[in-house]
Amino acid sequence: SRAVLGGGRAPLSAGSRASIQTALRTLLAVPWPSQRDVGSALQLLAVLQWVLSFLLLGIVSLLLLIYLLFTSFWLIPVLYLAWIIFDWDTPEKGGRRLPCLRRWTVWKHFRDYFPVKLVKTHDLSPRHNYIIGSHPHGILCVGAFCNFITGSTGFEELFPGIRSSLTTLAGNFRLPVFREYLMSGGLFPVTRRAIGYLLSQKGTGNAVAIVIGGAAESLSCRPGVTTLILRNRKGFVRMALRHGAFLVPSFSFGENDLFRQVVFEEGSWMRSIQRRFQKMIGFAPCLFYGRGLTSCRSRGFLPYARPITTVVGEPLAVPKVENPSRELVDRYHELYISALLKLFNENKTKYGLSESDELHIL
Repeated sequence: SRAVLGGGRAPLSAGSRASIQTALRTLLAVPWPSQRDVGSALQLLAVLQWVLSFLLLGIVSLLLLIYLLFTSFWLIPVLYLAWIIFDWDTPEKGGRRLPCLRRWTVWKHFRDYFPVKLVKTHDLSPRHNYIIGSHPHGILCVGAFCNFITGSTGFEELFPGIRSSLTTLAGNFRLPVFREYLMSGGLFPVTRRAIGYLLSQKGTGNAVAIVIGGAAESLSCRPGVTTLILRNRKGFVRMALRHGAFLVPSFSFGENDLFRQVVFEEGSWMRSIQRRFQKMIGFAPCLFYGRGLTSCRSRGFLPYARPITTVVGEPLAVPKVENPSRELVDRYHELYISALLKLFNENKTKYGLSESDELHIL
């Protein structure tokens, strides 16, 4: 026929045209996501990548490198192992901070998910160094990470001339790839060597944040209860005295509301297992849950969207004493506890607690 010989196409039937028009109208009728919906999705993705990075990045990287050893790509893990051996002491010698990582836009979405807010009560002079006590630990230290590692809450603007860093378990820096991720953000091992280096080799204007309660405190983390493990934690005071670093209390209101945890009573066999794990591997295995990925009503491993307000208190001047006595350490430890209690009581009703709520220190 003429259509076949000329290479032409048969015209669309009326029914086909109607079907295409109906499909187009249906597509155009679908509501586009609002700016608020897009923002919520970005916030959820920002929190998801952070949780997955801290819970899985190190283990997955280790397993991947072991797998590659038995493939034709065996040279990659061998070279990386050689690099780790060569670079072994870097985390305790100032790390390898990348300022651009602190300014990632993703951290603004992370901040807005909860949201997280930083409150300044007193100035910090760049002429001194500081040890900031961060309380409470919570499950994943969201407030400490967001305020002292990312630039999303304006720490550098609120405290000009002060460089903040955060300490975490030394074992995290033995995990491949994860160690690079931690160092690039300004995290350091919570060891005397690492903290001493930051307070003695980096000039002044350094603020080292330490989550003093540590893994033991996470076992008591649950909404409505504010219990700190602090009474016998005095190593940070001794470090402050040796380097003349001022002590600064800080408290993250709302940190304990991000997850729900199955808390086992003291003396129970499950509690003893948690304690043993804590002593062997440095952290306590907690049975906790949060919201799911698709709905805030489902259960999952993401934190609930609850506001966190981190209040940084008044610096406590500390003299430089090379070998502080036990009595001197105890004195400044008590002064620090008094300053922390004052900070808590002056701000608790402003940020979600009642006048009757108390801070329990064990």
